[in-house]
Amino acid sequence: MESKDYYATLGVAEDAPVEDIKRAYRKLARRYHPDVSDEDDAEARFKEVSEAWEVLGDTEKRAAYDNVRKFGHPGGDPGPGFSDGFGDGFGGGSGGDRAGADFSDFFRSMFGGGGGFADSGQDLHVRLPITLEESFAGCEQTLPLSIPEVDAQGRLTRKQRNLRVKIPAGVTDGQQIRLKGQGGGGPGNRKGDLFVEIQLVPHPRYAVDGRDLTMRVPLAPWEAALGAQIQVETLGGKVNVKVPAGTSSGNRLRLRGRGLPGNPTGDQYLEFEVVVPKQLSARERELFESLAKASDFDAREAKR
Repeated sequence: MESKDYYATLGVAEDAPVEDIKRAYRKLARRYHPDVSDEDDAEARFKEVSEAWEVLGDTEKRAAYDNVRKFGHPGGDPGPGFSDGFGDGFGGGSGGDRAGADFSDFFRSMFGGGGGFADSGQDLHVRLPITLEESFAGCEQTLPLSIPEVDAQGRLTRKQRNLRVKIPAGVTDGQQIRLKGQGGGGPGNRKGDLFVEIQLVPHPRYAVDGRDLTMRVPLAPWEAALGAQIQVETLGGKVNVKVPAGTSSGNRLRLRGRGLPGNPTGDQYLEFEVVVPKQLSARERELFESLAKASDFDAREAKR
């Protein structure tokens, strides 16, 4: 099976800093987001991009992935005995065969958690991407897991399972949900815990800061100058908003309690942007010319 090139998926160099990788991920995630993209393969590409970020956005996972690409084994040159020691855990075969293994399966099994197995089992850590809408309303997700376990003879095995996870409303990016007893099993037949880290998928409309949301709202010049009643989107539905007269680009308006639910509930901020028509009708041009002659407003002076 051909290995996946996560660097190529995100269009970044192998030595790219994490800031560049994150920037590339956000750009592609917005482009292929199934809610806004019209491209035929948007959903598949969105999953590929999210998978690449899950690995390259994590320092430990990225380092291990780089070693796999270089040596076919997370620890470097496999060396003698690698095949026997890890045959059951990674699907068998020689180190060379394993170098061509699918990296998706590899990272699902390899990075379920850190550390070795103890009698009490192993704590596992997984990331779960969800949309902002799912965070707002709460949801249930099915996690496909490959759970590593150690039997009484110390042999590593894997158990495939699907786990239903309930996501509470208002969960934030990076927040962890602990599921007791759902981790890896040790020789003593006791289970570790499963830690599910929430990863909010970049939204095409909202920027997220904790539970607060920010959305850009375009205004026509006359709406900005005279004030207006407009309708804007929130996660809870459309609301009517009064735009104050004299609003400029960059001015913000706070909608209290319209962010993600929680304690305290987040707010939604509207950031206004004055948009000028690219083409004017004859009548519009006449009116703008009359305004230019009648007004002594100096925009450059006003910004000092």
